[in-house]
Amino acid sequence: MPDFRLQVFQAVARHLSFTKAARELYISQPAVTKHVRELETAYQQRLFERRGNRISLTAAGELLLAHADEVAARHEQLAEQLRGLRGEAAGRLRLGASTTLAQYELPALLPGFQARYPQIELTLRNANSEQIAEALLAGQLDLGFVEGRAKSRDLHYEPLLADELVAVRRATPAGPPPAPMPLAEALAHPLVLRERGSGTLEVLEFALREQKIRLADLRVAFYFDNTEAIKTYLEAAPDALGFVSRRALTRELAANRLEEVPIAGLHLPRQFEALWVQGQPLSHPAELFWRYARQHYG
Repeated sequence: MPDFRLQVFQAVARHLSFTKAARELYISQPAVTKHVRELETAYQQRLFERRGNRISLTAAGELLLAHADEVAARHEQLAEQLRGLRGEAAGRLRLGASTTLAQYELPALLPGFQARYPQIELTLRNANSEQIAEALLAGQLDLGFVEGRAKSRDLHYEPLLADELVAVRRATPAGPPPAPMPLAEALAHPLVLRERGSGTLEVLEFALREQKIRLADLRVAFYFDNTEAIKTYLEAAPDALGFVSRRALTRELAANRLEEVPIAGLHLPRQFEALWVQGQPLSHPAELFWRYARQHYG
């Protein structure tokens, strides 16, 4: 078993925060400090620079982190191989998904998968597409799910599910426009968009670029890091227009809180995809989940 002190050190290095590391590991902050100090004493090196309320890794800390990550990966690989010898579908599965998938699609898959494979320990990280790709390359996730057009040559992508972005606004007494709104008129509204690094914004930017329109030239009222915030903002801002996954609008459209606004000449299809590190086989739990997700979505 890897030294628990190394796990504590990794959590602090990941968050650059003793408080967040304590929260992640369900131990007290003084216990986190104690474990880190024991490592510093054992290696006779300072692992973190402390400047006021901020910390950063020293050169020794960077070196230890690389070795600690390798030890953790080797231990997990050994544990998985031993479980395989026993014919068990068990182990740890670290999933990561961009916001739309993490909020509106994957949670519905998890109970069925857990019932089928109760010995697999599941976690799901919610972040934007860019952050999910970075976490996979850093070895922090086993399998990711994202949307967007940008691709990394270091990652392997497989299509999962089709989606579409639609323009929406607060519901009006007259209802949705009887005909598609001209693009120039639509883009004159204050826009409410997802943040930089999100696949949703990337799809919109690409489509506008094809129309010779730069996002920087438009009036953006707010950038949000999640779809729920966009929908709530739109309900309180009658002049604003947002772009949201159709899969995220079922309840709001049914309750007549938001309405779709067709826009002439602007179509925003996209593809949800699974991804993992290029050239590395999926772990057995990740392979099982990928197979389960494909069966679910046909």
